[in-house]
Amino acid sequence: MIAALVAVDVTTYGWVTALKVGVVLALIPAGALILGYVFLMKMMSHMQSRLGPMEAGPHGVLQLVFDGIKFLQKEDIFPDRSDRRVFALAPLVVMLSTFLLYIVIPAGPRLVVEDLDTGIFFALAVSSLSVIGILMAGWSSANKFSLMGGLRAAGQLIAYELPLVLAVVGVVIQAGTLSLQGIVGAQAAFDMSFFGLFTIPSIGYFIPQFFGFIIFMIAVQAELTQTPFDMPVAESELVAGFMTEYTGFRFLFFFMGEFGTAFAFGALASTLFLGGWYIPFGFHDGLLGDLQGVIVLFTKIMIVSFFVFWVRFTYPRFREDQLQTFAWKWLIPLSLLNILATAVFKVVF
Repeated sequence: MIAALVAVDVTTYGWVTALKVGVVLALIPAGALILGYVFLMKMMSHMQSRLGPMEAGPHGVLQLVFDGIKFLQKEDIFPDRSDRRVFALAPLVVMLSTFLLYIVIPAGPRLVVEDLDTGIFFALAVSSLSVIGILMAGWSSANKFSLMGGLRAAGQLIAYELPLVLAVVGVVIQAGTLSLQGIVGAQAAFDMSFFGLFTIPSIGYFIPQFFGFIIFMIAVQAELTQTPFDMPVAESELVAGFMTEYTGFRFLFFFMGEFGTAFAFGALASTLFLGGWYIPFGFHDGLLGDLQGVIVLFTKIMIVSFFVFWVRFTYPRFREDQLQTFAWKWLIPLSLLNILATAVFKVVF
């Protein structure tokens, strides 16, 4: 009897785990398609007084799908002098980093793959794995442009991971927990009071952590190597940098990794600063809470992503020295000041 119950539990756990893995794996291309179509193909087009792709599906909605099919049909080429094993594994390492990010992001009261007590620590740790994949791609390609792009990316990501982490510390101090679900709960209980005159319901930590939010979003822009932080893939200099020698589905993996990570970082920013799936006066448990949570979180992700891509389409590229100076001389000191201010207000008030 006990053995049968154990077998049932193991089977159930296996099916639940497989379902969670399948959902996360589906989220990566779905998020990449949504952001790529809405912002890369349509928002940028309309900002530049163009229509964008219009022929593939209604309003061009299937353009990226057909592009993906095209990449899958292309020949998988390895440069003659490349390290074939490392060259082949590099896009998978980048995709693995993106996959692991989704594991701890809650999309509803019960919709989270794994509610870790140290969820934000886990998310920030696995997001840095992409640096390894980029370095692998640059080094193994046997191409000087790829190597330069990989080294630029490593220096940039290491520099901007520091303000990214430090911006999150302010939220952790204010919430008193490292759990992402716990941070959402702390924001739900946080009401803004203006000198005792009136109180407004929770709108997250956006106002008290405004400077932390700005620093976090700038660091996210750099982590995604998007303009004005796109030196690692500078087309005019490095011919796409560490991706120069990649073709077919391996290049597609890099594309999905970039935009899938952008979607995940949008969810992370929404969870940390905008209340995540929570909304005042809504459903906060059960099936309705989960459905509402998905809609609310998705809306916040699209708002955050709009500003990420707006910056991408607006500002020119930094020089390498400007890029590093901005991180070390400005963002890191400001993020430390934000931590100090948060700690003081936490103790005093």
